[in-house]
Amino acid sequence: MKSTASVDVTAPLRELPEDGYVYSTAWKMLTSDIDRQQQLRLDAVARYIQEVGAEQLIDAGFEHVHPHWIVQRTVIDVLTPMTWPSAITFRRWCSAISLRWCTMRVRLDSPDGGRIETEGFWINMNKETLTPSLMEEGFFNKLATTTDEHRLKWRAWLPGPVPPDAEALPFALRDTDIDIFDHVTNTAYWHGIHEVTARHPHVASAPYRAVVEYRRPIALRDEVTIRHRADGDLVRCWFCVGDEVHAAGLVTRLER
Repeated sequence: MKSTASVDVTAPLRELPEDGYVYSTAWKMLTSDIDRQQQLRLDAVARYIQEVGAEQLIDAGFEHVHPHWIVQRTVIDVLTPMTWPSAITFRRWCSAISLRWCTMRVRLDSPDGGRIETEGFWINMNKETLTPSLMEEGFFNKLATTTDEHRLKWRAWLPGPVPPDAEALPFALRDTDIDIFDHVTNTAYWHGIHEVTARHPHVASAPYRAVVEYRRPIALRDEVTIRHRADGDLVRCWFCVGDEVHAAGLVTRLER
């Protein structure tokens, strides 16, 4: 399996810890979140894990202390697809942390054996200055109970420029794609990933991994083009405004 990244983009995610603060919740899969095969879509997974994160903030008692977060990278491993109708159980915990950001794992399970693993690199933001903000000590200590890595540093998984032979695909934005920071919301990028995998369907066959990594914001009036290139069981893509890459994506088959 080939990779142009400087890290192993197929490395397994950290396992569910035996103790510490693991938040659990559950709800039914929605019909608005399934594809033509009645399987849960990637953009739905991104929305679900965002909602689980919001629930965990409330459960921890810090929803008014740290209400604003942005996700720098999201990893979704579809190990066994989830098919409607079904309920989903979510478990969310911290896999690494620093004073201003953390990686949060969410595991999704369904009664019929469906399983999706995710990890997001989340940054605690000051909405007024649009800069990373220190976590309150009590919140930091609560999250840190599930990891020994307390000096997390950012490391890009998907560096590098767009190759000249990448194909181009227009990507129209809608007003509903914009978040409270006036930028394209995290889940909107996953609609773009679906557009790419529709052209390379062989890579989106379980088990597979999909990654979106953000470099700079996209605004509503920006004209976005998705450049994409397939290489065997791996597809890379780039969300571009003009010649600038604002986000990068990757979809790759995983070994069983």
